[in-house]
Amino acid sequence: MTTTHDRIESLVTGNDIVLFMKGTPLFPQCGFSSTAVAILERVGVTFQGVDVLADPEIRQGVKEYSDWPTVPQLYIKGEFVGGSDIMMEMYQAGELTAMIEAAGISRSA
Repeated sequence: MTTTHDRIESLVTGNDIVLFMKGTPLFPQCGFSSTAVAILERVGVTFQGVDVLADPEIRQGVKEYSDWPTVPQLYIKGEFVGGSDIMMEMYQAGELTAMIEAAGISRSA
């Protein structure tokens, strides 16, 4: 039997960039998720969006997985980065782009 933790682990390790969010990348359901999507689009990377509203087990499980109480949550190459506030700070400082480039993830922008 696959546990919620196993499902999250599979998403996090199976994709270069994963954003657990409310809604989808095309239709974010909260301002924080919308901000997170906009940042990733500005950096110019492809990412896997996971709608936590569509799956209550994932919504709760991802908070336990990362020991982080809120959504959205960004993972790059399996590493938890943070939520939209941390993403914004890192983006503005150039750290998010540097982290993505250091991870060897190609960018279109």
